[in-house]
Amino acid sequence: MPDTAVDRTTAAGARAATRTAAVGRVIDRLRRIGAELPPADGVAVFNRIYLTVTQAVRDRLDRGCFVDPRATAELDVVFAGYYLRAVAADAAGREPPACWRPLFALRAHPGVHPLQFALAGMNAHIQHDLPLAVVDTCRRRGCDPAAVEEDYHRINRVLAEVETAVREQLMPGPDLLELAEPLPHLLGVWSVGAAREGAWSAVEALWELRYLPGAARAFAAALDGSVGLLGRALLLPLGALLPPGPGTGPDTGRQAPVTAAAARLPEARNRTADGTDAGAAGAGGDQAQLECSGLPSA
Repeated sequence: MPDTAVDRTTAAGARAATRTAAVGRVIDRLRRIGAELPPADGVAVFNRIYLTVTQAVRDRLDRGCFVDPRATAELDVVFAGYYLRAVAADAAGREPPACWRPLFALRAHPGVHPLQFALAGMNAHIQHDLPLAVVDTCRRRGCDPAAVEEDYHRINRVLAEVETAVREQLMPGPDLLELAEPLPHLLGVWSVGAAREGAWSAVEALWELRYLPGAARAFAAALDGSVGLLGRALLLPLGALLPPGPGTGPDTGRQAPVTAAAARLPEARNRTADGTDAGAAGAGGDQAQLECSGLPSA
């Protein structure tokens, strides 16, 4: 039977539905995570932002916003897997990667403002998880990073819109900014655009190291540790200097004591789950991050 316009339209519609369904499963998982957490929990704050971003990307997949929507959807799913595995590790009592530990450890600290939680989560996911996800996706698709670079930068516009909305929603009002002076200073040193540019540089480095697995593991471990250190700085408790953020109050859990993980943070932030130094991590932990991976079921 000859190929017809109807056949091609039907096939295109099926491919679009598959793309949307894959990202939709990520969205469903993010919604479940959010439903299981108190609104003021630091991980919940980031999860809401990530849900908004993922929905925005899904809504643009079939609107001509991307050169290769299929590759963009695949990257979106692989990328989400890093965060979902960190959530699953924490829920199982295991330490997440170093880049995520500050957020999970300080998630209930009463002196940390919600905007700090949001930035710390974006820092971990963009500056560490994103480069590894791009390399994973390119390996799965048999292409080099240049093939996804244009769409990578197109997503920046979506993230810039979300970042602006987040800052407007979570930032204290003008009448309180003087009391919250450390917070705008903190915001001035971190932005989504700069983070994603840095992440693309890490993509290029990891791609150059793809035939040198030892060097690639060392680079990934160093990236994990350095991003974790920046996350800890972003979460520096500002305490009574800041007014309460949205969702705070006596019934929200924001006044919960610092978690046991927070008490261990100075010793644990640069160490792997088995207690070895992150800079000397072996193939078991970091190689798993460099291998191709899909959406986890947890």
